[in-house]
Amino acid sequence: MSEGYEADAFGDRDDGDGADETVPGQERTFAALPPAQGRGFAESWWGRAWLKALEDTALDGQQLKKGRRFAREGRVGAVSVRPGRLTAVVRDRDESGYRSDVLLQELTEGEWDRFLDMAVDRAGHIAALLDREMPPHLVEDAAAAGVDLLPGIGDLDPECSCEAWDHCPHTAALCYQVARLLDQDPFVLLLLRGRGERRLLDELQVRIAVRAAGHTPSATADEPAEETEDRAVRGVPAAEAYAAAGILPPLPPVPALPGKPGQAPSLDTETDPEPGVDPTALEMLATDGAMRAHRMLAEALAPGHGQQPVPAGLTPQQDAVRLAAEARPEPWIANRLATGSGRQRAGLPAAVRAWQYGGAAALAVLDEEWTPDATALARARTRLAGAWEEDEAPRLRSERNRWTSADGAVQLRYGRDGRWYPYRKESGRWTPAGPCDEDPAAAWADAAAPADG
Repeated sequence: MSEGYEADAFGDRDDGDGADETVPGQERTFAALPPAQGRGFAESWWGRAWLKALEDTALDGQQLKKGRRFAREGRVGAVSVRPGRLTAVVRDRDESGYRSDVLLQELTEGEWDRFLDMAVDRAGHIAALLDREMPPHLVEDAAAAGVDLLPGIGDLDPECSCEAWDHCPHTAALCYQVARLLDQDPFVLLLLRGRGERRLLDELQVRIAVRAAGHTPSATADEPAEETEDRAVRGVPAAEAYAAAGILPPLPPVPALPGKPGQAPSLDTETDPEPGVDPTALEMLATDGAMRAHRMLAEALAPGHGQQPVPAGLTPQQDAVRLAAEARPEPWIANRLATGSGRQRAGLPAAVRAWQYGGAAALAVLDEEWTPDATALARARTRLAGAWEEDEAPRLRSERNRWTSADGAVQLRYGRDGRWYPYRKESGRWTPAGPCDEDPAAAWADAAAPADG
């Protein structure tokens, strides 16, 4: 849903009684966005609604205009969003950077209870939220339940290292940037109000399950038992649930293939990573995930994709080689991938080359020595006999599925797929020398060619 990176974190939350307590939460960091082009600053309903609330409640229009220019010029860095706080570094016209924070009061537990009850009462909201969508009329229905999602006058409390006493261009620019983040993912607003997407959906599903079972939630410390009994949940008749299906939106059209994979986010935030989590390695995995998703979407949109067999999944050892081949990791990450692939560091380059030539099938040929059955062996020998004229055929000695030149420098390996894989000896190791071929002479030519050619 978004280009931001979402990670478990711990944030400080004030429940309104003056005492801060540390609770599990989420922090999301969105990479800096490029300058905004065109007249409109936000494209989605949620982005425009945020801008309207911001501009309708602003006390200093001049600072707001300067902030809008800063945001439009791309002066807002990566934005960190967590319950009750937005944070970013904003560059001034002289390129000075200022840490800017904007605080927004989190919803109380009672307000979240009313919001979730309202959502569960409406089939359309349930379907949309479980599908990770935020319908625009959610704001009106929440307000009717006494829950204001969008900020009102004085709700956005600024803090900036430029030491302005009120909103400055830097905090205003941060507020404007949030409109573009809401274009990417409206759940940003709910996270800012105190609930990350994961926690919100978990709580929503619990309430749905409770209602489906016809149970009454037990009283909490903040809610007397008699109040819990007053709002006992009721089941929904099947006819009513079936009728509600008509308000659900139709399935979206098939998506167009983006021109390139999404850009990996920067994980250089103020939040320390969890023990054992390396941000650099995680960034590499995020980049790899975006590339694979783009490739899978391209394959899914290709004609005849539905008739293609489902590819076999990779083992962890195979996937470690794939990552080393496709993600271009740092050397120290490559060392870890070598271990994960079950190889020594010196053996990883040959595995990477095999993967680049032919994926999992070529990797299996690198690792596996097998004895073809009589039929496969006869087929292999027939192909070898017909590949060259009698006086041109190289002298080969065979062992199981491998045919090696007399000088021990070149080798053909016969794969279980019936193809020939060229190998040459480099620094005492057999190394893949080219892609596989059904013609053993063509594969031999690749193997016998100079290593740099």
